[in-house]
Order: sequence, then C-alpha cells, then structure tokens
Amino acid sequence: MYRLGVDVGGTNTDAALLDEYLQVIHTVKVPTTKDVESGIFEAIAKVVKESRIERSDIGYAMLGTTHCTNAVVERKRLNKVGVIRIGRPATTSIPPFTDWPKELREKVEVASTIISGGYEFDGRLISELKKEEVVQFCREIKETVESIAISGVFSPVNKEQEQVVAKWAKEELGDIPVSLSHEIGSIGLLERENATILNAALMTTGKMIVIGFAKALKELDIEAEMFFSQNDGTLMNESYALRYPILTMGCGPTNSIRGSAHLSGLRDAMVLDVGGTTSDIGVLSNGFPRQSSLSVNIGGVNTNFRMPDILAIALGGGTRICKTNGSFTIGPDSVGYEITKKAILFGGEELTTSDIVTRLGRAFEGHQEQVDFLSMGFCKQVFAKMTEMLEEAIDQMKTSSKDIPLILSGGGSIIVTDSLKGISNVICPDHYDAANAIGAALGHVSGEIERIYSLDRMRREEAIEDAKRLAAKEAMRAGADESTVSIVSVEDIPLAYLPGNALFIRVKAVGDLVSSLKV
Repeated sequence: MYRLGVDVGGTNTDAALLDEYLQVIHTVKVPTTKDVESGIFEAIAKVVKESRIERSDIGYAMLGTTHCTNAVVERKRLNKVGVIRIGRPATTSIPPFTDWPKELREKVEVASTIISGGYEFDGRLISELKKEEVVQFCREIKETVESIAISGVFSPVNKEQEQVVAKWAKEELGDIPVSLSHEIGSIGLLERENATILNAALMTTGKMIVIGFAKALKELDIEAEMFFSQNDGTLMNESYALRYPILTMGCGPTNSIRGSAHLSGLRDAMVLDVGGTTSDIGVLSNGFPRQSSLSVNIGGVNTNFRMPDILAIALGGGTRICKTNGSFTIGPDSVGYEITKKAILFGGEELTTSDIVTRLGRAFEGHQEQVDFLSMGFCKQVFAKMTEMLEEAIDQMKTSSKDIPLILSGGGSIIVTDSLKGISNVICPDHYDAANAIGAALGHVSGEIERIYSLDRMRREEAIEDAKRLAAKEAMRAGADESTVSIVSVEDIPLAYLPGNALFIRVKAVGDLVSSLKV
C-alpha cells in the first residue's frame, strides 16, 4: 500500500510516493498555481502517471498546505467570530482583540464579551458562570456570527467552564463551529485567546482544504484515507483538521525537516530548506523539529500555540539581484513561481540568484550560454554575500559553538555552497528537492499537552504520569494507533512565581497511523 504526500509551497507544489516500507518511489515538482487546488491536482496526476502505479494501491494521502497562512496574511476567506472570555471581574482591563492589526480585526470581529468565571492556576474557582450573560451575548450576535471563540482564565488547568459555555452557545446558535482555548494554546490568557480567535476565523478555510483535497483525489479515482500535516512535523486526520485548522500553519518547513531526517538517516542536525523565495532554517532534534519557546506572531497577532522554531530569510532560488551604483543588493523580493519565465537563464530579463550560480558552473549546465555575459568577478562577489547571509542565519539558530551537520532540502539548494562556517558537513540526500512532500507522507501522528499542576495536591511523578496519559489520548484523537503511541518528550518546569509549589509540564506523544485499510 502506497503513501501519497503533497506539499504546497509559495513557488512549487511537490508530490511524493512512498511504499509500505517508506522507501521513496517517485517525486515530482510543479509550479504552485494561483488557485492552489489546480496545482495540487496537477502534482498528484503527474506523480501517479510517471510512477506507473495502480491508483487503487494508494492507501494514504497526506497534504501540507499554505492555505491557512495565506488566509491570515492576505486577510481573505476568514470567518466572522464572536469572542467570549471567561474572566470577569479579573480580566476586564484588557479586552479581546487588543493590539490586533486594524484591517485583520475588521475582517474577523463581530463582537466580544467578558463574562463571569475563571480559575486560579491550581484550578480553584475565581467566580461562578452566569448563563444569562452567555445567552444575552449569543442572541445579540446570532444573525452575523459564523464561529465562536471561547477562552477562560487558566482553562488549560481546568477546562470545565469553557465546555459549559460552549454548550450554552450551541443551544442558542445551533451547530456553529466553536474553538476552545484550552485545546489550542498554552498558559498566558491573551496569546492563547488570540490563537483561539484565529482558529475560529479559519474554520471555513479549513473546510475548503479538506473538501478541495478530497475532490482532487476523487477526480483522479484515488480512494485513500486523508491526513493533513501539522506544524510539529506530524499528521492529523480529517475531523481533527476541521476542528483545528490553525495547526496547519507553518507545516511546510516542518515537513522539510521530517523529510530530511528520513532521507539522511540523521535524528539531530540542522536543516536548510531553500525554496524559490525564502530559506528556512530549522533544527532536527530526536527526529522531530525543535519547537519555538517564544510567542509567535501570525499576521501581526501574538499567539502562544505550538510552532516550529524556524528562521526564514529572504534568500531563495528566485531572489532578485539588483545592481546599484557599482554595488548590488540581494532581495528581498523574488520572481517566485515565475522563475522559468523571468530569470535570465530561462530567457527572461530578471537577474536572480539562480543566474549567479549558473554562471559559476554550479547548476543548470544546459543554460550556461544564457548567462555567459555576466562578469565572473561580480558573480563571485554576489555568491560570497549569499553565503554570508546563510552563515549568519545558521549561527543565530545554533545553541552551541560546536560544528554540526546540515541537511539541504528544497529545489533552491543549488544556491548553497559545499562549505559553511559552523557546519561540519553539508549533506544533500537523494530526493532532497522533494523532502517536504516526503515529510508529509511519513505518517506519524502526535498529541501534545501542557498543564500546570499543584504539587501540594499530588507528587511530581503523579503529575507527569497524568500529563503523559492526556498527551497519549490527544494523539489518539488526532488519528494515532493506540498500540503504537509512545512519549517522545517530557518537560517539567517549576514555577517559582506561583504559590503552592506549581509545576508546568509539557508532554508530546507520537504514534503510527490508525487505519481501517489492510496494509
């Protein structure tokens, strides 16, 4: 039974086929289209045709996509959201949507309210819920709202009030999509609330992703179970993706990191994913992407849900080079997916990084004549500056002065030199240019949990075991086979600033895909 992986990037859409032993059978690359969906269809059709496999033998289909990221950045296809914060009187000084960009807030906000309720860090009640507050708010917004976001003070510690408010909201508004903050973000009310609002705003886009992928597979007569890439390098099933579309944001670089680990056989290294527009640098730790420990800004909004620790710089295979008064600048703009039309080596008029490396004899041997007029000295200067930009970015991501291996991925890797400062060796594995699609197809499913425990009520070991149980349960909800679930990371941090001997615990569980198909 084969696995089909598809990853949509800003420049190219990649597709890969893996066999039941996770060996790469075939990969293809097609330009990303403006409507995205037709590019996905074309990539799948091409990889199936060229590999000559039977479509009925494809049992799993996985998609990593930029749909949700683009929706927030472009302020398009976003739901109108009603926001309920459970935290009166404790949190009334800073209302929801504080510090949101004006144009994004106008696209998303219907109305917001702060109702009675909330918990202390150890689960003790701040105040009781009042149903009439929820009912009144829901009746005010009933004709205009498309989804609801609910956040409560310390709801990751005790989720009960959020669940009760969700039940009341649905009684008034019917079967409306509801996002609960304890399922999405970490400790920290405002950032968690922001992430929850964004998730609620992405409900329609998430549905479009699922329906569009299903339609492409159906039109190609592929009856496969669908899974979607999460931004921690693992997968989620269809129902999980519909509930948490925000988890697809940032999945492109993480797919490249996972794919690079699989292709190289390394579990600890740096990964440099070079596309047509940007170079994304991440860290491979124990086979999975290192997660960011900082709040993440998405479209101008600060959030605290999990995201990969990625540094992106404006340097890719299609980055423009501009000559100015005897000097030059590199980027930040790029010709992107139009590189085959606009770059000089393909008969265009735009000078790009790909033209530079072609003139230096590092790529596109069949197009040398197109760039022969470029000065060799100038090209060497530009290439040295490109290398310096990469070395500075790599140094920012390292946590040690020790040299470590670097795995290349992405079609733009032709612009990377064989020797970089701080890097022990540069590895370019087979199929490196489709590592993102391969990463999408690998097929691990994860669940992650974050909780604050009071050690006045239980021992540290009991708290950790409880967090492990919850993480494993979350992995199974996302589509993991219960018999294969294992704990891959446990972090526990004493919170000295809180009373009651508080302990923050973060646990991640990973398992293989559960399937009704016979493999």
